[in-house]
Amino acid sequence: MSDATPAPESPAGGSPDFDALTRDIADVPAVEVITTVAVHLMSAAAVNLGLAEGGEGHQDLDEARKLIHSLAGLLDASATEISSFHAGPLRDGLKSLQLAFREASLVKDEPGQGPGEKYTGPIYG
Repeated sequence: MSDATPAPESPAGGSPDFDALTRDIADVPAVEVITTVAVHLMSAAAVNLGLAEGGEGHQDLDEARKLIHSLAGLLDASATEISSFHAGPLRDGLKSLQLAFREASLVKDEPGQGPGEKYTGPIYG
């Protein structure tokens, strides 16, 4: 039995009114969109690094590299658009992912050549 509130029905009845369930994207502040995308990239990268519960079976360093690189590019491009209040924790998370990638990788990248280091500079660890 679920405690979830049922979806509002459409005026025609029967099927959910998806317009009532969704928020107009125009009403979402840019900083919220950017941080939400960054958090999704971070989460996906963490799973692909094998950092999730039971994650060794999901480890895919090629996918993790792409996600970390994309996250670094997003943060670099949006640094002047989002406040340091938002950017600081995201940069910390990015660095943690970069270090975890370096630790998980059997073949170590040269400093400055790891995922996202084009944007962040070399990560040592």
